[in-house]
Amino acid sequence: MAETHAPRSLIVTLYGAYGRTPGNAPLPVAELVRLLGAVGVEAPAVRSSVSRLKRRGLLVAARTAGGAAGYALSADARQLLDDGDRRIYRHPAPRLDDGWVLAVFSVPEAERHKRHLLRSRLARLGFGTAAPGVWIAPAGLYDETRHTLERLELAPYVDLFRGDHLGFAATEESVARWWDLDAVARLHHDFLERHEPVLRAWESRGDAAADPERAYRDYLTALDSWRQVPYADPGLPHELLPAQWPGGRSAEVFGQLHERLRDAGAEFVRA
Repeated sequence: MAETHAPRSLIVTLYGAYGRTPGNAPLPVAELVRLLGAVGVEAPAVRSSVSRLKRRGLLVAARTAGGAAGYALSADARQLLDDGDRRIYRHPAPRLDDGWVLAVFSVPEAERHKRHLLRSRLARLGFGTAAPGVWIAPAGLYDETRHTLERLELAPYVDLFRGDHLGFAATEESVARWWDLDAVARLHHDFLERHEPVLRAWESRGDAAADPERAYRDYLTALDSWRQVPYADPGLPHELLPAQWPGGRSAEVFGQLHERLRDAGAEFVRA
């Protein structure tokens, strides 16, 4: 089955890969239509998705130096993408002695709608549930968690702590309760099933610079698929993961696609 990429997600991926321009210069609307058209998104879907991202405060309408209509990243969007880089291109792998970050929250009954928002946001950041109202993640996610909670004005409801796990259950057993590792493994397998053949094809094809449009298309769709994975997978130390964990291989495949295709695809973006 062919992989489906949502237009809004592809636009965010495009800005993350190629849209953080010097001085935050806007991307012209005509270029957004061209670049998204190359990955199968029709112009009306581009325009409606851009409008939604503008309403969410991620894109800001602006004129290019030549006077064309365009969109630049908001300050919040740039922070979100910068935080995302640490996930997407995560290196080196976290160590067991790096410790953990705990999020403990309490939301008044009168604002209980924010309770669901908090839970869903922590889950999207990669937190597992250690106990009711107590969420846990590797300590390396602290900065991004803080930025996210501040951006969403949820910080007043949350206390964050950093520390070590001191027992009593074995940590390997604990992480199996805190996260659905089977579901995370399936995401890695899905990525490998869809994009490892793309890497193999490029390895046999040769120089990506000879076909910048294809390099751009394959890179953007791989990045759009991959950037979802590190948010489901919190990046646990390898000592805590099951044998034959697929995360290392999927990260390796994405890393090779990035190295081979990203700059070649930039030639198509600049065309």
